[in-house]
Amino acid sequence: MARGPIDPPRFLRPPLRTSTDVPAAGPEEPEWLRSDETPPPGAPRSDSEPGSRLLDEMRRALRLRHHSRRTEKSYLGWVRRFIVFHGKRHPGELGPTEITAFLNDLASVRAVAPSTQNQALNALVFLYRRVLGLDVPQLDELVRARKPRRLPVVLTVGEVRAVLARLQGASWLVAALLYGSGLRLLEALQLRVKDVDFEKCELRIRDGKGRKDRVTMLPQSCVGPLREQLVRARAIHDGDRRAGFGLVELPSALGRKAPSYAGDPGWQWVFPATRRYVDAAERIERRHHLHETAIQKAMHEAVRAAGIVKHAGCHTLRHSFATHLLERGQDIRTVQELLGHRSLNTTMIYTHVLNRGGMGVRSPLDPI
Repeated sequence: MARGPIDPPRFLRPPLRTSTDVPAAGPEEPEWLRSDETPPPGAPRSDSEPGSRLLDEMRRALRLRHHSRRTEKSYLGWVRRFIVFHGKRHPGELGPTEITAFLNDLASVRAVAPSTQNQALNALVFLYRRVLGLDVPQLDELVRARKPRRLPVVLTVGEVRAVLARLQGASWLVAALLYGSGLRLLEALQLRVKDVDFEKCELRIRDGKGRKDRVTMLPQSCVGPLREQLVRARAIHDGDRRAGFGLVELPSALGRKAPSYAGDPGWQWVFPATRRYVDAAERIERRHHLHETAIQKAMHEAVRAAGIVKHAGCHTLRHSFATHLLERGQDIRTVQELLGHRSLNTTMIYTHVLNRGGMGVRSPLDPI
């Protein structure tokens, strides 16, 4: 089935760019560019067929290598934008010159962030190497997007207290874990019941950023509310089981190796969503975890209600966690482990936030 016009995100729309510069995808797009969003399970591969649908082949290649659905969605989006950018020509007809032109357009015309350009590059490299079987040579003319050196926004202890006071329910508990345990938002929302250890006051983060596991602290002040949340989550799960549902999505290939785990209470989400959804790929009705936008909206409203003018969001609580630990003299290596940073240089950014009055130097105006 043909896809409708691709409407790029607002941050990707360059000023004063006409529709004739980038052809819109529409009914006239070639057969190989069309895609069945969710090919039925067990659908035969069609690598050797001249009319093979490129995006479906890439989707299968991504799932074969256990990439997340978020990565799948973003990679497919970048490949489609790349193809549309070059007049819907097949990528097999395009080479390093066209790849460089597309990525340079992102950096110079659309002024995207370096991480966005890198994601587009990774998507194209995956397409050529894993789907088309072609190597991508070094892109000598590539213009890298510039990354401004910015310090993270950090809330004071009083500001954190004011924000938390204006949250309630699951929003409060998630925000408390972001600040009290140094979690990323999705790490908190993707917690499973079995990953909470009340005896050791620990949280085990599975498959975090960089596909790494780690252990972090569970604040004592969150133990009671978290126990209550698990009772609510168990009640939701029991209700789903009585209604004939209650199978949660399992990571990677575990769903095939141990499908019975999908109904196990330990594998259920700590923060289940309020309603069920239908997994389009497997045609199963499930319950996902809370969507991050619900917490982000609650956090935004709490920051405004607290009268805080800083550009603060959910990730600001993680920045504040790291900064406040270092302020209290905690070893930076320990903070690195708690945050799950691969490099100590990433954690070192918080030492710059600690500096007072221009690298800690006292202004000559103060003694006057």
